[in-house]
Amino acid sequence: MAAARVPLWAVCVLRVALATVYFQEEFLDGERWRNRWVPSTNDSQFGHFRLSSGNFYGHKEKDKGLQTTQNSRFYAISARFKPFSNKGKTLVVQYTVKHEQKMDCGGGYIKLFPADTDQKNLNGKSQYYIMFGPDICGFDIKTVHVILHFKNQYHANKKSIRCKVDSFTHLYTLILRPDLTYDVKIDGQSIESGSIEYDWQLTSLKNMEKASAEAEGWDQAAKDKSQDWEKHFLDASASKPSDWKGELDGDWQAAMLQKPPYQVRSGTIFDNFLITDDEEYAENFGKATWGETKGPEKEMDAIQAKEEVKKAQEEDEDDMLMGRFSGRENSFKGFHGRNEL
Repeated sequence: MAAARVPLWAVCVLRVALATVYFQEEFLDGERWRNRWVPSTNDSQFGHFRLSSGNFYGHKEKDKGLQTTQNSRFYAISARFKPFSNKGKTLVVQYTVKHEQKMDCGGGYIKLFPADTDQKNLNGKSQYYIMFGPDICGFDIKTVHVILHFKNQYHANKKSIRCKVDSFTHLYTLILRPDLTYDVKIDGQSIESGSIEYDWQLTSLKNMEKASAEAEGWDQAAKDKSQDWEKHFLDASASKPSDWKGELDGDWQAAMLQKPPYQVRSGTIFDNFLITDDEEYAENFGKATWGETKGPEKEMDAIQAKEEVKKAQEEDEDDMLMGRFSGRENSFKGFHGRNEL
């Protein structure tokens, strides 16, 4: 009996069909993005976004994303998608971020909010489920935040995960699996992985069904305890005291440190957002977007850098020639003056 042959394209189509895509945004339809994204009006000082591919890019249209436009501002904008549950499923959160202005202090992270979030009043105190992405400030803070909301508290990964600090576009991927393992990737490469229960110190995660009723809801007391992650960060170098007893003292959490007062510079670009339940789909999506433009982006940047060096050299040569000419003119004036004497 002859074996049936399935064409490769059919296998690919089947794989895509098996993946559930909860949200995907590439900003390929120009200014229509404004119909999907809602800027917060909670604070009149929030900065504004525009659609841009930046000063250098791999593809002028494909690399267009939401770019910050005003220095020293906080930003709050969101897009809504259908509510979903990842119970028993893998959850993948992925996007690209580019600090082409060479960020000295600012966050490039995103948050997943509850379905009933008031988008117009979105702010730093709004409850969220997941916060993920790079945060840079000075020489000390160059980290990838992975913060999970569990039992009315925010829990940060106890491991220090270093982010990219150059001016190119980078692909950030967070994978949370139903077997309580996770993976954090940058540019498709795993940089940290392990146990969600252990690395977030969620010792009672497997016993959620035994949690008391008062721990199930989000109350005002929990809101008051929520940390302002835009102004503070966890001390990743801190370690649990040797005499700390989880049964009596509860889950240990590192102290919060305040960020130094650096100026925030605009120019960051967010693009290629994806939320799905399929790791392979996310990997292929990353290759089809960031993977296709990362090389040309660096090439364009290198060309611009060479042009800037050439221009600077020409300006220096012009300045030197002008200096020599001015010197000769002064000598001539001096000689003429001596003849007059």
